[in-house]
Amino acid sequence: MPRLHFKGKVFVENHHLAVPFHELLPVREKGLSEKAGLHDNLIVHGDNLAALKSLLPTYHGKVKCVYIDPPYNTGNEGWAYNDNVNSPLMRDWLGRVVDRDDLTRHDKWCCMMMPRLKLLRELLREDGAIFVSIDDNEVHHLRSLMDEVFGEENFLATAIWQKVFSPKNTAKYFSEDHDYVMAYARRIDAWRPNLIERGERAVKRYKNPDDDPRGPWSSGDLTARNPYSRGTYEVTSPSGDTFGPSVGRYFVVPIEKFHALDEDGRIWWGKNGDSMPRLKRFLAEVKKGVVPQTLWLHTDVGNTQEAKKELVSTLQFERSEDVFNTVKPSRLVRRILQIATDPDSIVLDSFAGSGTTAHAVLAQNREDGGNRRFILVECEDYADNITAERVRRVIKGVPNAKDDALKTGLGGTFSYFELGRPMRQESLLDGSHLPSWEKLASYIFFTATGQEFDPSEIDRDTGFVGRTASHDVFLFYQPDVDELKSLALSLAEARALPAGSRRRLVFAPTKYLDRDFLHQYRIDFQQLPFQIYEAIDRLER
Repeated sequence: MPRLHFKGKVFVENHHLAVPFHELLPVREKGLSEKAGLHDNLIVHGDNLAALKSLLPTYHGKVKCVYIDPPYNTGNEGWAYNDNVNSPLMRDWLGRVVDRDDLTRHDKWCCMMMPRLKLLRELLREDGAIFVSIDDNEVHHLRSLMDEVFGEENFLATAIWQKVFSPKNTAKYFSEDHDYVMAYARRIDAWRPNLIERGERAVKRYKNPDDDPRGPWSSGDLTARNPYSRGTYEVTSPSGDTFGPSVGRYFVVPIEKFHALDEDGRIWWGKNGDSMPRLKRFLAEVKKGVVPQTLWLHTDVGNTQEAKKELVSTLQFERSEDVFNTVKPSRLVRRILQIATDPDSIVLDSFAGSGTTAHAVLAQNREDGGNRRFILVECEDYADNITAERVRRVIKGVPNAKDDALKTGLGGTFSYFELGRPMRQESLLDGSHLPSWEKLASYIFFTATGQEFDPSEIDRDTGFVGRTASHDVFLFYQPDVDELKSLALSLAEARALPAGSRRRLVFAPTKYLDRDFLHQYRIDFQQLPFQIYEAIDRLER
């Protein structure tokens, strides 16, 4: 498979592995839940690369649908590359605004996107999919990146979204009327789209000019270009005219099947019975929905003007410049939800912006009775006063909204989190920042097993963290330097572990048992990350 090469790629291909886990700190007063929790709807304020890594212990392999709207890299967005990659080249890029005069702007964009796409892939379910909004500036680079990260065999489609409904006569060359939404499956053999409900225009195509008791119908061609040896016959219409396929075409059914359809009143010969026969398809007999198409008209999924009006009416902006230039309509995201989610799906947006994805999730839940959950990540300072504020108003109600459901409020809750400090080696070694028992438990459980940490399973009295198919996992730890100095897996602690035949995976600062005793008690021992106890003891000497 051809691969995309760009400046800095060698430094970012595995950068997502080096990103440290960070604490996720709840800020209860900014959310709308009585008790903040990671299994609620979430809004996380902080760098999205670090936030995605920190969500892995809870949401690895759990997300059904990812929708992201990353910078289009037009040169006018004011974004800067800020990933802490260990390379002099990359450090020289840090904090510099990427504009049109930057000759490495495409390289920087690819370096920014690659590790984020890799973490998003880890968060997706096997039957999940990712949808990415993009325009002509980076669509070609995005396709290559997605092929490399997700596999070209998992490409689903690139939909064209009609973002404006009238031409821009001020355009220099062409009026750009569309953006793209690129879609990839996590595993294409496991993903299936939902059918889309027929729109009003599609239903109007079904009529009943002959008053057929089976109801409205539309007609379709009975011929095709595919050669068919039994499709070369001629038929006679009620008016006596003879019809056959045109040159290079064939009837798609044999003659006996044609006569059976005609006897059943499923052949339409035209109003006067003198037209080329067509097959009648009754509305009552077709599927309730249609397969998703790749052309998304503004009348079906909204446009940029609608998106801005939606945001203005929700947040009551006083000035037009307060509105995001690239905000998306909630109907666009709802189309993605209709295609790619189940009623209980988790939906993730790591470039949350104004919070459109949360709005769309709540609206879709209101419409179909679903219980979808959203996870938003926003790095900018407006995460509270725009992103979260929009979600608060959508949940509680927007008095001046035209939509009655939005006026009374779509309902729901969410928890607000700030990205905390990283669990770095130096802070653990010197005891300057020891994580809580629960945070370290989630970290060691995920890193050791690759499975989701379920806080409801923990038992602090025994140190039980969770179970895998083969092991029960235990943690002996206290976020206190003095207690850590005397904390160890001893014979007494080994004997006190819950009885059973399963093997035990035990994390502790140190142990006082040799290999034979560990084998006897079915224990696989792992010293706590970074050898906390030994390092502290050595530093104090």
